[in-house]
Amino acid sequence: MTIRLLLVDDHAVVRSGLRMLLENEPDVEIVSEAGTARQALELVEQISSAPGSGPVVVLMDIGLPDLSGIEATQAIKRSWPEVAVVALTIHEDEEYFFKMLQAGASGYVPKRAAPEELLTAIRTAAAGEVYLYPSLAKLLVQDYFSREKGLATAPEASDLTEREKEVLAYLADGASNQEIAEVLFISPKTVARHRENIMRKLNLHSRTELVKYAIRKGIIQP
Repeated sequence: MTIRLLLVDDHAVVRSGLRMLLENEPDVEIVSEAGTARQALELVEQISSAPGSGPVVVLMDIGLPDLSGIEATQAIKRSWPEVAVVALTIHEDEEYFFKMLQAGASGYVPKRAAPEELLTAIRTAAAGEVYLYPSLAKLLVQDYFSREKGLATAPEASDLTEREKEVLAYLADGASNQEIAEVLFISPKTVARHRENIMRKLNLHSRTELVKYAIRKGIIQP
């Protein structure tokens, strides 16, 4: 089985280094490379429709100049679900990590990783499995236990009034106070007051916590 690999990074030097590292692997064929997300999408379409066998894997940087690697991954998985995406990035914080997984990535490897780790990630993704760099895999475990604890201890939305529940849903979906006011035919000041009451009753301290709460309780979909 030959893995057809597409390199996506906005730095030509990085792509050149990756090509030198990977092109001599007997089971890897570097079919093309792209410097932007839109180029990557065009190439994925060409590669997927071209004659040939073997899985297609996209080695995707997150920081691209047009669309983010996260948006590009979402687009790839939406149109070509059989194509595997492995994130290769400088970002090791949980925000990017979870967003890439939610977008459909089959692997997440920091650029500081050893070459053997990258090759393992590519081969694992090509086989239809998921590879996570060990230090980042811990984030999944921590997130799982925090979710379990949160479900057990979080205040219930039943403590809110019906209007507060409506405002909560709109807030969690990213709407501004002004937008909520227009939809519910109330003033922005009233929305702000509802928001303060929601945060106080649910013991939340930021919009991020509010969104996570709404996802856990099924109020919105991630």
